[in-house]
Amino acid sequence: MTSVVLVGGGRMGALIREALEADDGFEVLGCYDVSNSGDLDELAPRADLAIDFSNRAALPHVEAYVRRTHSALVSGTTGFDESELARMRALGDVAPVIHAANYSLGVAVLRRVAAEAAAALDGWDVEIVETHHNQKADAPSGTAKLLLSAVDPEGACPVVYGREGMVGARPSREIGMHSLRGGTEAGTHEVHFFGTDEEVCLTHRATSRRVFVSGAVAAAKRIIGREPGFYTFDELMFGE
Repeated sequence: MTSVVLVGGGRMGALIREALEADDGFEVLGCYDVSNSGDLDELAPRADLAIDFSNRAALPHVEAYVRRTHSALVSGTTGFDESELARMRALGDVAPVIHAANYSLGVAVLRRVAAEAAAALDGWDVEIVETHHNQKADAPSGTAKLLLSAVDPEGACPVVYGREGMVGARPSREIGMHSLRGGTEAGTHEVHFFGTDEEVCLTHRATSRRVFVSGAVAAAKRIIGREPGFYTFDELMFGE
């Protein structure tokens, strides 16, 4: 049985705990949130696996825990800047680690298809639209950023986050990024490609957070027993 320490007391954390406790392959040793994440540094028991769906503020404590215990890490926390992501990748020196902004298998496929479409539709205008519930703290979403990197892997295109006023004609290589927030929306992501007199729109729509929970648990099962390193969701799920 795989022992687990869970970090994150929000809705995703609660759903993941429910899924782990319903799975005979996992034993939850402890749960931590903002109020007690500091206990990870020295007091939390060593587990085979840590699952972190919390807040970027908990990163130092998650780092300390993984470096102390060498437990495998599945992280779905979003909102990290580049320096924080580098720290996350560095944990792969001591343990098997995966960090993904989205654990939906459908989103993983969407990213792959969007990359292929961008290569085939070179020169078309690209707009990315993401929609989430009104409690989501970061914008644009981590998934939208993944899609941006898929359609512009070199980061060569200027990105505009919404538009206002007399912005003039749209630059040919510009990518628009738009974040909608409202209600209880679990997550919708659209990648629009506009050509002359035609449009291609790729869409993924999640109807509940359970699709992300299922993917996170699947990733957890696949990362146990791996050599230390920083893994991607595609590597674990598609064998890349």
